[in-house]
Amino acid sequence: MTLLGRLLVDRRAGETHLAWNLPNLQGPDLLSLTSVEFGDGDSMALPHCAKRVGGGDVSPQLSWTPPPAGTAQLLLVVEDVDVPIAKPAVHCVALVDPDIGRLEPGALAAKRPAAGVRVLRSTLGRGYHGPGPIKGHGPHRYVFQLFALAHPLGGDVTATPPDRARPRVLLPSVGSPVLGRGRLTGVYER
Repeated sequence: MTLLGRLLVDRRAGETHLAWNLPNLQGPDLLSLTSVEFGDGDSMALPHCAKRVGGGDVSPQLSWTPPPAGTAQLLLVVEDVDVPIAKPAVHCVALVDPDIGRLEPGALAAKRPAAGVRVLRSTLGRGYHGPGPIKGHGPHRYVFQLFALAHPLGGDVTATPPDRARPRVLLPSVGSPVLGRGRLTGVYER
């Protein structure tokens, strides 16, 4: 696998197609998203990585500043911007009750998410899927993005319900104004 990683070392999705850069998810950077597990740009610990690389696929602890008044729902998106494909790989999509100010480790589990959390489909399935990049490909950045939405998703009966929509269909179709947003980047390398 190391040879494959070295062959693909210059191929990276990049930030262009990151949810953060979608026109419909623009808004003021009012939320401070943090974790006690890692600082912005720091390495993520093995327990938060994919099982196939020896991790536990346990979502890290996350906390944020209070969302702006009028926030109906929080949208959390986790993407790998260094995956060697055309667009970032979506590792998790979740809807969070705006009254919640933090998520404990494991809160984004597919089978038993924390109270007030609804996990949606990602590129890899439901729930949180930790880092597991190709060995030898270099460091991968995992961008945790939190959006404060003025209206809850799923109010449009003509659209695919959020629970069934694929992330590349769901994210560009978010029609709710973004009242605030924040991001945190963790790094992992094999």
